[in-house]
Amino acid sequence: MDRGFDGMDRRLLSAVHECGRDPRIAAVARALSWSGEHGALWLAAGLAGAAVDRERRGAWLRATALTTTAHLASMGVKRIVRRPRPAHVVPLVRTAGRHSFPSSHATSAAAAAVAYGALGAHVVSPLAAAMCVSRMVVGVHYPSDIAAGAALGALTARLGARWVGVGQ
Repeated sequence: MDRGFDGMDRRLLSAVHECGRDPRIAAVARALSWSGEHGALWLAAGLAGAAVDRERRGAWLRATALTTTAHLASMGVKRIVRRPRPAHVVPLVRTAGRHSFPSSHATSAAAAAVAYGALGAHVVSPLAAAMCVSRMVVGVHYPSDIAAGAALGALTARLGARWVGVGQ
């Protein structure tokens, strides 16, 4: 019997992963997971913001750099912590690596939500939340991986807000 925090983490993952039995939910979760690989969706969003909002191009590019920095930081933490991905559920996607803590998808999503949200792109936050949940639906991250990644991303973006030039 699973007890304590690890047990709760496993049970919560199992419960969310069950949503992936619905083929429509699984398809959306897979698409979000794929688009968030290496922060691609968030990098594209930042570059699109820079292209469209010429007056604040520099701020958009700095926000994109913060999102990238957060993603890279999560990769560094993963190499130190080396927590294995969940083995008690069958994943619905392949992953780029074997380690799960923190979730790099959650890190870059939260960083983008904070950094781009400061520039007025508030639609990013619900998409970022969906991205985070998708990683549990596809069975490749524990809830604690998601929480740690989101905290790392939000903190990184918040610390860099002055550099971006908005949300000070």
